[in-house]
Amino acid sequence: MRTTALLIGGTGFAGSHLQRLLAPDYNVIATGHDADITNRTCMTDLLKRTAPAFVVNLASVTTVKESFADPYRTYQVGFLGMLNVLLALRENNFKGRMLNISSSEVYGFPSDLELPLKESARTQPMSPYSVSKAACEALCYQWAHTEGFEIVTARPFTHIGPGQSDKFAISSFAKQIAEILLKRREPVIHVGDLRAARDLTDVRDVVAAYKALMEKGLNAEPYNICSGVEVGMQQVVEEMIRLAGIPIVIREDERLLRKAEPRRTRGSFAKLNEQTGWQPTISLSRTLQETVLHWKTRLERESH
Repeated sequence: MRTTALLIGGTGFAGSHLQRLLAPDYNVIATGHDADITNRTCMTDLLKRTAPAFVVNLASVTTVKESFADPYRTYQVGFLGMLNVLLALRENNFKGRMLNISSSEVYGFPSDLELPLKESARTQPMSPYSVSKAACEALCYQWAHTEGFEIVTARPFTHIGPGQSDKFAISSFAKQIAEILLKRREPVIHVGDLRAARDLTDVRDVVAAYKALMEKGLNAEPYNICSGVEVGMQQVVEEMIRLAGIPIVIREDERLLRKAEPRRTRGSFAKLNEQTGWQPTISLSRTLQETVLHWKTRLERESH
């Protein structure tokens, strides 16, 4: 009988990729809106019914913008939802391992001197989203030391790739380019602030890191998941246009500017590599090309 891995909030972007990665080795159970993380009884019943050896909590309000629009919901799903999961694990006498999916957003707006960011860097969250993630980290750290099961924390940096919602910048660029290639819009791409620089990792590399941490991460420890490379957003858009092979005008749209955004981010994955052997394998160009192709295929399918 195969070991069960329960992915709470596991039907979204990263969760769907993680399901596919784990499927050959685990009995994977993924929940979405069918399992309300804000309902403690629901979480207790879910854990009792599934009896997993591994739990991955991916449930979260997904964007910084959404978190500013509804901070109460952000904390309800994030921090209180995490507490509900932990209480449910204890009530069901869980003895396995949980992976807490945090975010590099907990580092806030680091200075240039702090880059590349290591796990020992100070956390200074600057949005309801990142405050919720930092609070969950603290909660999990306490439970990892005081309860009878292990909790490992993943801090993914910006991850992109096929299947991501167009609420996120690079996926939005990809969708617009796909529409241009299909001649459904003028050859103009609308963007936010392209002066920012990001550490970008393909989602398929990110979920490979999740699997590695499930199996090999150390209890109560946080791990950065990143490429270790800083790329300007202007460069990203220009590369996407180059790959598309047609002239496209870039136009800034003030409606797309974020309320709180760091100028630069770059992490170090040395700790993760040392502990598990993980390193990124998918090039940025491949990720961008396959994200555009995903949107092109999806838009063509939806039109039939």
